[in-house]
Amino acid sequence: MTLLEVIATTVSDARAAERGGANRLELITAMGEGGLTPSIGLIESVVGAVRIPVNVIVRPHSRSFVYDADDYAVMLRDVRAIAKTGANAIVIGMLRADGSLDTEGLARVIDAADGLQITFHRAFDEARDLFTSFETLLQFDSVTNVLTSGGKPSVLEAEGTIAKLVEMAQGSRCTVLAGAGLTVDAVAPFVASTGVQAVHFGSGLRVDGKGLAAVDEERVRRVRALLDAPDRN
Repeated sequence: MTLLEVIATTVSDARAAERGGANRLELITAMGEGGLTPSIGLIESVVGAVRIPVNVIVRPHSRSFVYDADDYAVMLRDVRAIAKTGANAIVIGMLRADGSLDTEGLARVIDAADGLQITFHRAFDEARDLFTSFETLLQFDSVTNVLTSGGKPSVLEAEGTIAKLVEMAQGSRCTVLAGAGLTVDAVAPFVASTGVQAVHFGSGLRVDGKGLAAVDEERVRRVRALLDAPDRN
């Protein structure tokens, strides 16, 4: 079965996504800025409202993915607090100024996460070398998902890259989570072409495809049905 992850920004989003057949949520705030850390109150409310796993983004600002000591102090406090809420995983990503992965920062987050899984988010797409960066992430057992558009604005423009990353992930604990630019009509052929086992939707599953609108439960149902069609399994 192809895993379907849906972005939620409210409790009602989370409930609609679950009713529609989402397997997992990514909980964020500030959708228009690409997602920032939600409040503890929202996290606890969503975790209490749904039965599916809730992954929570930790991103202190939208300026860049290069963080200073003060940023890390904030992020680590957030990670420790989120680890106590019943959330399933931390969604995070960090780079050095030269475009390489900030592996020291990632190690600190993993330590603070107290056993929670880590999804490395689309900071990955801004890394200077995607394949080398992916090999680096595969060395971290706690990193169980890498959210990526294959380095393109839309993942639909990067089918070859996604297929290569899926091949690299075989036999590891890490899943390639393909997202950004996916549409209801394109998702089934995209999955067939790339072999990806997990897809991530934001605006594509919202009312009228608008990023700041509510999750559209019927769109979620349509994608779930397409992913579950006999020729998809």
